[in-house]
Amino acid sequence: MLDVPPQPRPDADTEGFWQATEHGELALCRCRACRRWQHPPVERCRECGGPTSFERVSGAGTVFSFIVANRASVPGFSELAPYAVALVELDEQPGLRLASRLAGIDAHAVEIGMRVQAEIEALPGGNYRIPVFRPVPAPPE
Repeated sequence: MLDVPPQPRPDADTEGFWQATEHGELALCRCRACRRWQHPPVERCRECGGPTSFERVSGAGTVFSFIVANRASVPGFSELAPYAVALVELDEQPGLRLASRLAGIDAHAVEIGMRVQAEIEALPGGNYRIPVFRPVPAPPE
């Protein structure tokens, strides 16, 4: 058997997320009434109780926190170790955070506050696509 990562199991709450990634986009849950972003997704807004739907986000954000996995903790990522998993605060709203693997950087070079951008890539072993974050080069001074 191949060493492949666990595959998502979309449900009514997460289907919009997986439909967006299938099309190469990142979309999160947002209240249609008060316009607050909601993650993890919910059917009704945590703030006002309004209905929610999925809307595209820019994928731009800042590393809020991270861990370095020196040894893969789930199947399918052994060849990537060491790798970093970050909690990224997205630019759309303070406190709107998404956890994902960081790519394109040495895991031990990650810093809190660094700018990152989401990209959608294929998840080995199935038909799903997932977001990963890559560092954004600092603008020249």
